[in-house]
Amino acid sequence: MLARTAFAAYLALSPVAHARVVSADPVDHTPHVLDGIVNAIALVGSTVVVGGSFSEVSDARRTETLTRTNLFAFDLTTGRILEDFAPDPDGPVLALAPGAGGTVYVGGDFDGRLLRLSLADGRVSARFRPGVAGGNVTTLARRGSKLYVGGDFAHPRTALARLDATTGAADPAFTVTPGHPRTPRVNVHALAVSKDRLVVDGSFTTLDGLPRPQLGVIDIGRTRAKVADWHSAAYEPACMEAFPSYVRGLDLSPDGKYFAVVTTGGALSGRNRLCDTTARFETYARGTRIKPTWVNHTGGDSLYAVQVTGKAVYVGGHQRWLDNPRGRDSAGPGAVPREGIGAIHPITGKALSWNPGRERGIGVKAFLAHREGLLVGSDTTRLGGEYHARIGMFPRP
Repeated sequence: MLARTAFAAYLALSPVAHARVVSADPVDHTPHVLDGIVNAIALVGSTVVVGGSFSEVSDARRTETLTRTNLFAFDLTTGRILEDFAPDPDGPVLALAPGAGGTVYVGGDFDGRLLRLSLADGRVSARFRPGVAGGNVTTLARRGSKLYVGGDFAHPRTALARLDATTGAADPAFTVTPGHPRTPRVNVHALAVSKDRLVVDGSFTTLDGLPRPQLGVIDIGRTRAKVADWHSAAYEPACMEAFPSYVRGLDLSPDGKYFAVVTTGGALSGRNRLCDTTARFETYARGTRIKPTWVNHTGGDSLYAVQVTGKAVYVGGHQRWLDNPRGRDSAGPGAVPREGIGAIHPITGKALSWNPGRERGIGVKAFLAHREGLLVGSDTTRLGGEYHARIGMFPRP
């Protein structure tokens, strides 16, 4: 058990580079989410905002239970739940992003689909009017004055938009459109942004009519955004029929030079299938048929979340193993046990020794690296061998 760690009052936003792999012993002061699932985490200053589908939370010692509908916030240093931040979205929160001036962007499957809220009192910003409609918001990322939004919505653009972070107005210089989905509707599952690149994955097979099966890179370092000269067929092959589109989480490295993608898909034979894997790609590679730098297989279990810190590629889902390319819902040759959470070496693509363990459940749906550690959101109550219901944190060693 670790005592409370001293934290800086204000911490930088992700992506954050870590000099070492985080401790496998979670801190003791994080609160608990008592039901449902955590889908998203954001850090605004020293306040952690947690979104998902739940109705009750409690303090770390479980002495007080509070009603919180799908959204709550707590102090990163002490774990104290914010009393005056108690909004009531009428559906699941699927995405969060930090805003300026003590605000947070909240996206999901609720009335309004995308809101900007004050952390001081939970009030909705009347000035922010994004006009998102016709579907849900599943992923968000803010960079400076721009907010990138992905999902399966129809307005203000199809599935992918860049908005003014203050007003919510759609940026006319961003018109990249995902198309030809593998599912009934186009859906952007995840996105990550750097100074000049936006990486997106989802059910699409084209971006602006160019072939980009489930994964694409967009050049945003110019006046008008343009699909980059970056094409990979890695996610073109099919996985199990139940997963027509199987890409899920992605994250850019802190320096933006590479990114990692995690997938679901099912245990299928064939080394050319990236079902139930983590794969690294180089952001500034050019041309067609770009291949992953490395691939790490779970051997039949889904991964939903990934966070890259430079020293590790943290992955979470309901996996039982990593380093398991020959596993078919079994431990094949060389497989290493990594229940529910694990870390991969960013250069070799092999599992690191870090192995805190996590009750599997549905799986990890959210990571957030910050200067003092790694926050983890899921649907289960055991993390690192301790009770940490649905939200927990591994500190820097």
